[in-house]
Formats: sequence, C-alpha cells, structure tokens
Amino acid sequence: MKTSRVSFAAALAAGTVLALSGTAFAHVSVQPGEATKGGYATLNFKVPNERDNASTVKLEVSFPADKPLTSVMPQDIPGWTVNVEKSKLDKPLTVHGKQINEAVTKVTWSGGKIEPGKFQQFPVSVGKLPEDADSMVFKAIQTYDNDEVVRWIEEAKEGAAEPQNPAPVLKLTAAKGDDHHGAATPKAEGAKNGDEGGHEQASAKSTDTTARVLGIAGIVVGLGGVAFGIASRRRSA
Repeated sequence: MKTSRVSFAAALAAGTVLALSGTAFAHVSVQPGEATKGGYATLNFKVPNERDNASTVKLEVSFPADKPLTSVMPQDIPGWTVNVEKSKLDKPLTVHGKQINEAVTKVTWSGGKIEPGKFQQFPVSVGKLPEDADSMVFKAIQTYDNDEVVRWIEEAKEGAAEPQNPAPVLKLTAAKGDDHHGAATPKAEGAKNGDEGGHEQASAKSTDTTARVLGIAGIVVGLGGVAFGIASRRRSA
C-alpha cells in the first residue's frame, strides 16, 4: 500500500514538472534574444500553438512607447494580413538628419492559421535600436479561433521566478570591440591584397621578361646557325 502511494506521488511529481516545463518553454518569444544597441536587426516573433483543439488566428505585438523605433518593416507571410499602427511622439526624433514625429506602436497579424502542434515565425526588420537601454519588452496577445485570448504581457522581475505568461524580451548589448577594432578593415585588406598582387605582378613580369630574353636569344642563335651553314656551303662550293 505504501509502495503504491509512493509510486503515485512520484508519478504525479514527474507529471507536474513536465507540465510546468512545457508551459515555460511554449510561450511567445522574440528571436534572436539579443541585438546591438544603436543598430538595426531582424526580429522573429515565434508563436507556438499550445492548444490541441484550436488554432491561433491572430497575433498582436505592442512596441514600447518609451523606446520608439522609427523603422519597423514586417515581412510578408503567405496567408496572413499585417497591419502596422503608428502614434505621434511626444518628443520628435532626428534620424539621419530627418525629423521623425511618429513611431510604430503595434503590429497585428491576422487571417492566417497556426494549427495544433505547429508554430509560426513573424519576421520584422527594426531600428534604430535605443542606445540608452539594456532591454526592450514587446507585449503580445495571442488569439485562438475558439475566441480564447492569451496575453503574453507579464514582465519578469529580477530574482523572481518566470511569470506564467511572460512578455517577449529583447536584450540589448553594447557593440563589441571587434566591431571597431581588431578586425581587418576593407582598406587594410585591400592594401594587403594589393601587396600580394604587386608581388604576383612583379613575379609574372619577371617571368615574362625572362621568357622574352630567352626567345630572342634563341632566334639569334638560330639565325647564326643558318648563316654559318650558308657560309660553309659556299666554301665547299
């Protein structure tokens, strides 16, 4: 009897762990999970279908208003319709010498279908990423064809366990030193290739000159031989 209870408890615990693991890993996420501050990136919002009896038919992603992005370009996805919403900025931004008065606040995909057991990625090209932030939170809302709505909007807190419905988070990192130093620049590479090309050209030129000299010498020797033969014949005659 005790053995049976222990086995049941163990099985229940294992099932709970698996269930929690599935919940933790099957949420809407942004990939890759990090990008360079002040740069541009292509982000993929990965949406898995967590239901066995319903399909995902809509995804809404809100962009942080306190970290506005002046460039947001969704990639076309067959079967899906995309709608980009913009809002006026309280404080205009200057990008590449132009003043920007509005920024994208929400992107919505609808009309398609993510069936049970499948997932879909929604690519978006974004920029310019903020330089004064360490992360960006993109709150997402997933809608199923049975009218169920799952809000992936909870922000994780430092030192606390991951929330049940975490919002996709993009980590922002500083540009690496190799991006500016250490790697050979095109000019340096060109100079290097130019040096190598110079040596190769000099070698080829030297070889070509040698061939020409030998060819001329051969002709001279040949003409000398012909002249000697003619002179010998004349003497014999």
